[in-house]
Amino acid sequence: MSKQLKITLVKGFANQTERQKVNAQSLGLRKIGQTVVIDDTPVYRGMIDKVRHLVTVEEAD
Repeated sequence: MSKQLKITLVKGFANQTERQKVNAQSLGLRKIGQTVVIDDTPVYRGMIDKVRHLVTVEEAD
């Protein structure tokens, strides 16, 4: 089983670029406080890096 990451949206999309909004929404994040669990892959890591100021990331159990 591959490692997984738990991502939580902690800031809203106001005053963010359209690219950042789309990136966060592609991760499955829509509302502040929403948490998603995704596989830890280089693609997702790159997406998380672009919105790192909006989310918190931790390893899922």
